[in-house]
Amino acid sequence: MAVLETKDLRKIYGNGENEVHALDGVSISVDEGEFVAVVGTSGSGKSTLLNMIGGLDRPTSGSVTIRGKEILKMKDEELTIFRRRNIGFVFQNYNLLPVLNVYENIVYPIEIDGGRADTEFIREIIHTLGLEKKLKNMPDHLSGGQQQRVAIARALATKPAIILADEPTGNLDSKTSMDVILLMRSVSRQFHQTTIMITHNEEIAQMADRTIRIEDGKVVAGGVQFAR
Repeated sequence: MAVLETKDLRKIYGNGENEVHALDGVSISVDEGEFVAVVGTSGSGKSTLLNMIGGLDRPTSGSVTIRGKEILKMKDEELTIFRRRNIGFVFQNYNLLPVLNVYENIVYPIEIDGGRADTEFIREIIHTLGLEKKLKNMPDHLSGGQQQRVAIARALATKPAIILADEPTGNLDSKTSMDVILLMRSVSRQFHQTTIMITHNEEIAQMADRTIRIEDGKVVAGGVQFAR
């Protein structure tokens, strides 16, 4: 069952002779529990696509549907709440809050939304990611790989519909990168978590269940084209 569908997504910057088609009719479908890699050269449109799926930017035309809800028809405040509750983000630069320890960083998205953490589920995530002995550590006392594990735990904590990972191993050495991707894949399967990962690394992309390839703003492999 599809948890995400985009239909004919287009994003145009500029106008006239300066018009740039960052996305040019992108239609994809991702099933619940899939671990999908989106690959493409620099400037191909993969990061623009991720921003559209995450509701961080709005397309010129087209639609994004998550859990049956067309998110781009939502008003800004409604979209912010939906994004907080349904989309987890893992960034290249970790984006941990430096004044909070590991555990506080993990549960922060739940607390800011006024929710109550599922302590048993959080404990399971922490165990899976091997963070039990680091919970009171501040981010600046962690290695890059450990910080990325915390970012993954934080993204999982809200039980989102989708995790969006933007070059999650970009700041890590090759061995740590592979460790992190293996963990992400394991977590995806263990918790039946849908994950969409942007990467330029072909070796890492091969670890995913499926690869969607984008070039010049168009899906050239791995996506699902919808009838118009």
